[in-house]
Amino acid sequence: MKSGDAPFEKDDWGDQRLDIWLWASRFYKSRRIASDAVKGGHVWVNSKRSKPSRKVKINDELRIKRFPHEYTVIITALSAKRLSAPLAKALYQETELSKDKRLETAQLLKNQKAGVRFDRQRPGKRARSKMLDIKHQNPKFE
Repeated sequence: MKSGDAPFEKDDWGDQRLDIWLWASRFYKSRRIASDAVKGGHVWVNSKRSKPSRKVKINDELRIKRFPHEYTVIITALSAKRLSAPLAKALYQETELSKDKRLETAQLLKNQKAGVRFDRQRPGKRARSKMLDIKHQNPKFE
């Protein structure tokens, strides 16, 4: 690890822009996407809607909605640049309730996909004919 890769401590950096922190902690791929998410109401700071330029500090609570999951994290460190994934995880601590909800949602999505079977091919002439028959029998589809 290089000396420049370590996140800043509280003494070195008092506060930081929200969009920069979201980008540095790898919640979003670019500052532009992070900024748009904050403007769209997908990120809340201390239970309040905010702007991308809002200054965040250590111990602030963020609620980040990224479909289909929602994260609730506490800021533990700040960084001025984007870090590697293991170092970026050191910038925040996810709450236990958030982890449980996220794992539950992931399991639900996995179970939903388990019962669905997709054909690997396009429908043939006979299958297409059957689909058209069904479509023309029910006027709602037209």
